[in-house]
Amino acid sequence: MNESTALSRKAIQLRAAMREFPPLLWSFLYFFFLLTGYYVLRPVRDAMGAANVEAVFSPSMIAWFAARGIALGDFTLQALFTGTFLCMLLLQPAYGWLVSRFPRRVFLPGVYLGFIACLVGFYAAFHWQTPGRGAVFFIWVAVFNLFAVSVFWSFMADIFSNSEAKRVYGYIGAGGTLGGLTGPWLTKSLVVGLGVANMMWVSIACLALCLVCIIRLGGWARQVEMVRGRSDDAAMGGNIMEGLRLIARDPLLRWLAVLMFFGVGVGTLLYNQQREIAKLMAEDELRTQFYSNLDLWINCLTLLIQVFLTRRVLTTYGVGPALLIPALAVLAGYALLTASPLPMLVAMVQIATRAGEFSLGKPARETIYTRVDRQSRYKAKAAIDTVVYRGGDLTFAWVHKGLLMFGSTVVFGGGLLVAAAMTFSAWRVVREQAMMPAERSDR
Repeated sequence: MNESTALSRKAIQLRAAMREFPPLLWSFLYFFFLLTGYYVLRPVRDAMGAANVEAVFSPSMIAWFAARGIALGDFTLQALFTGTFLCMLLLQPAYGWLVSRFPRRVFLPGVYLGFIACLVGFYAAFHWQTPGRGAVFFIWVAVFNLFAVSVFWSFMADIFSNSEAKRVYGYIGAGGTLGGLTGPWLTKSLVVGLGVANMMWVSIACLALCLVCIIRLGGWARQVEMVRGRSDDAAMGGNIMEGLRLIARDPLLRWLAVLMFFGVGVGTLLYNQQREIAKLMAEDELRTQFYSNLDLWINCLTLLIQVFLTRRVLTTYGVGPALLIPALAVLAGYALLTASPLPMLVAMVQIATRAGEFSLGKPARETIYTRVDRQSRYKAKAAIDTVVYRGGDLTFAWVHKGLLMFGSTVVFGGGLLVAAAMTFSAWRVVREQAMMPAERSDR
């Protein structure tokens, strides 16, 4: 079968899926606009993380650490990841309170309106060159990404069943991947001419379109919930820290948390090594373009896998191969880097690692969440996607700092051990989810 025939067949399958599942089109558009808005900001964030310390932290903060014998510029990423983790810890109870007290029709738009208001503030901060803007923006983008994407997939699990998710999540993920291609392209094309501050308005427009999609999808979600025997869009109730308690009690959620922790670890070690390359570039715009190019390659490979493999793997073989194949690919990549830690190979492994996660690993995990109860979908999942995720970031940012003193080979050797732990965790998740019912009951 030639390439054009394969693409035609996939297009026919997509049209058939959209006829069978009317919410699919709006879900596709929602994820497209969400990740377009995020990927417009991501290269700016990454460039801030690799910039001179004066562009990241305020002069008073730099002076405070200097007075105590600490050169803050030597610990830029470690400080940023520490700040991000602390913000996640503070926001998790606030998010738990929000989803416990308000129905989805209130808290979902409220989350996105809050993000839009923050972006207006960042426009002013970058326009007026406010000191310390780089650190605050870096932390905020990390928080925005995890909360917005986590809420998106929780919403999808309200709309689609497990069997439906296996059929449509690949297509929905492809919408996000197209957004991941569009965002870096917009930033690469516009940032030099418009400047960093005006990129905030591009992201604001994307989030406004996400709100339109949320409103359109709300009707389908309410219909599904009525069929499952719940009152229309009722608030969940429960304790604001319920997510962490659920993780502690449930073996499946615990192993999903462990998988997230070590999965973040392999990515953080690669990201920090990648930053060492970007630091050699003198201009913010050049660093932004470097990260945009990397994101473009990652999302191109992700899209190919999503179009040709994701749906087939999930519907034919289930979540097991979709979780284990990316884990084994990471393991092989770190083995190569341990043997030959070349800068170009670092970029190639980063592309393969993130593409495998986005195209197979994440859709497989999100499919599992269609089979758990609503408290686990919104509260435990949010805790895993935010607190556990950023806890892994923080841990391995400092691990990288220690390993780097012994050279890049030691960094990648440590990464090989982390990748092995990630692979074992994926295997345990596969075992635990195999004991669950095929479909959930929300009664």
